[in-house]
Amino acid sequence: MNRLFTLALVGTIAAGCGQNAKNKITMLPYPDTQRGDVVENYHGTEVADPYRWLEDADSAETAAWVAAQNEVTFDYLSQIPFRDAVRDRLTQLWNYPKTGIPEKVGEWYFVSRNDGLQNQSVIYRQKGLDGAPELFLDPNTLSADGTVALGEVSFSRDDRYMAYAVAAAGSDWVKIHVRDVNTGLDTEDVVEWVKFSGAVWAPDSKGFYYSCYEAPKDGNIFSAQNRHQMVYYHALGTPQSEDVRIYRDDKNPLRYFHAATSHDGRYIFVDGSEGTSGTEMLYRAADQKEFRVLFPGFEYDYILVHAEGDTAWFLTNDGAPNFRLASIDLADPTDGLQNVVAEDPALKLEGVTMTGGYFIASYLENATSKVVQFDMAGAKVRDIDFGALGTAGGFGGGKEDTETFYALATYTAPTAIYRYDLASGQAVLFDRPEAAFNPDDFEAKQIFFTSKDGTQVPMFVVHKKGLKLDGKNPTYLYGYGGFNISLTPAFSPTRIMFMEQGGVWVDVSLRGGGEYGEAWHKGGMLANKQNVFDDFIGAAEWLVDNKYTSPEKLAIAGGSNGGLLVGAAMTQRPDLFAVALPAVGVMDMLRYHTFTVGWGWAVEYGSSDNAEQFEYIYKYSPLHNLREGVCYPATMVTTADHDDRVVPAHSFKFAAELQHVQGCENPALIRIETNAGHGAGKPTSKRIDEAADCFSFVFQNTVTEVKF
Repeated sequence: MNRLFTLALVGTIAAGCGQNAKNKITMLPYPDTQRGDVVENYHGTEVADPYRWLEDADSAETAAWVAAQNEVTFDYLSQIPFRDAVRDRLTQLWNYPKTGIPEKVGEWYFVSRNDGLQNQSVIYRQKGLDGAPELFLDPNTLSADGTVALGEVSFSRDDRYMAYAVAAAGSDWVKIHVRDVNTGLDTEDVVEWVKFSGAVWAPDSKGFYYSCYEAPKDGNIFSAQNRHQMVYYHALGTPQSEDVRIYRDDKNPLRYFHAATSHDGRYIFVDGSEGTSGTEMLYRAADQKEFRVLFPGFEYDYILVHAEGDTAWFLTNDGAPNFRLASIDLADPTDGLQNVVAEDPALKLEGVTMTGGYFIASYLENATSKVVQFDMAGAKVRDIDFGALGTAGGFGGGKEDTETFYALATYTAPTAIYRYDLASGQAVLFDRPEAAFNPDDFEAKQIFFTSKDGTQVPMFVVHKKGLKLDGKNPTYLYGYGGFNISLTPAFSPTRIMFMEQGGVWVDVSLRGGGEYGEAWHKGGMLANKQNVFDDFIGAAEWLVDNKYTSPEKLAIAGGSNGGLLVGAAMTQRPDLFAVALPAVGVMDMLRYHTFTVGWGWAVEYGSSDNAEQFEYIYKYSPLHNLREGVCYPATMVTTADHDDRVVPAHSFKFAAELQHVQGCENPALIRIETNAGHGAGKPTSKRIDEAADCFSFVFQNTVTEVKF
């Protein structure tokens, strides 16, 4: 039930003084990082790996290196005179009440709320939409520093129990707990070693399915490769040791598996995947033991939307690169998939929910939301009109519900929550945060530019109205470009702060994402990955050519796969950017698959184990394309010590090599967050501190006058 945690963001206004960002900073010397003599032979090519020792995150040597690097970084940041003012302004912008999307459970509505600066949002319940909120679950009480966060939340079919996952210090590992909705107290049910899974309740509400791994050996829980994800069933009131294993594939240890059930409990499904795209769908009747293959993998995606009786509905790109909604007869699947909502060749079908006897189909039209309501036969009922270009999400609910809720996000105003009547199509505002800034001061537009190979690529450009196109505007260019993930409009207090200082915020919808369907995704994966970097560089060149900014004012940023993007762009075109902010990035493309679940990304990137794929990966791997004597942009790498998705060794090794080769006085820093992970669930206090440091670094290194 992730929709509980779709939060709106608003801001308040502050005043202060102006300061010129080009302040002389006296750098501490970088730590003397030992260079080892490790050399790997990849299909006849010898590749040095001098910082292999930094892969051991638990060693005393690595801990000492982390402490020394943070000393250099935070000493640098402490000398930026407006850093505290940036943090204060961000704190003001963050400090407003935030409300999530309600979920109806029996007689209650459950809603997440944050009073402004709480580290984690709190779950409340209320009787009726106008009822008084009652505290139900406060994750802020689970740790002193707010680093224990809620993951997936789901309610049993009889509305009696809530299963909730909690993660500590940003790790992907979660524990699933169960809370009694009537009493508000936890049961004794606890399930451990769960990763990339929540609780999937059985229709009889007596237990739930979940996906887990065996406990890591030797205590190496944050970097050891995860193998053999299994599906289990947990019966309420029993210890985990008695849970029943539903599925394990001994022949294919490097696959993900997740369970689902039909609405009436007649069928159980297990979807398998070898990475982040492409699935194989298995199923069996509830009274049978053996699973059968419904859709073989792994060329297409099959996402179960709803199943009841002998019919199941799937969102799929099988025969439809832009996706379609199709049904299949589970009792006799030989006729295959039958169209319910056919593919629209002009729109990407991003998601479908079944709510109140209707299918709600969420499309992307040039990276903005278009939502259509269909009946169960696939006949169009109506378009859901938002009156603005933005991103809509939510539309969940049960089969018997008469209403649903959704959030609408834009770049220039806080996210609003609406209640939607399924019969009439009427949308009524449920919550719109009061913002102390004026959204009318800003404007957002979508611009298309031509990439290196002639492809038209869109980007959103957001700034204060009346912007002068003189090439002197600090600009923050952000991208992701991978894993079929779409970059769409969203609101953030950091954008408001940056634009208040005359900044231009740009989100570019790169190939590799999902904005235009599977063809767009495939255009930026495997051997086509260079297209992603070309698109990003093309966006930067367009912004410079059209006087929005200049190379001396241009900062680039991205996280995870976006960190790889920044690393590749800054090594390929170091002359084009003033600042680079690669966050939790995949920087060592030759070894990423040897850590935790990195093996699952091989379907997107390829692997150095494959001779052909090694050739194109090696050409852009950020770690391996740094060259001695080149003047690279002012760089601050960011990572965290508990990141068990993209392990911090990627960032450690990249930062060490960058410091070794940097050919000018531009800083090459690494900011290593402690007691934090890949980003999910990061407490508000850490988010504000990190944003303050990153944007202070940007202003400092783009010679920007800062006024508060």
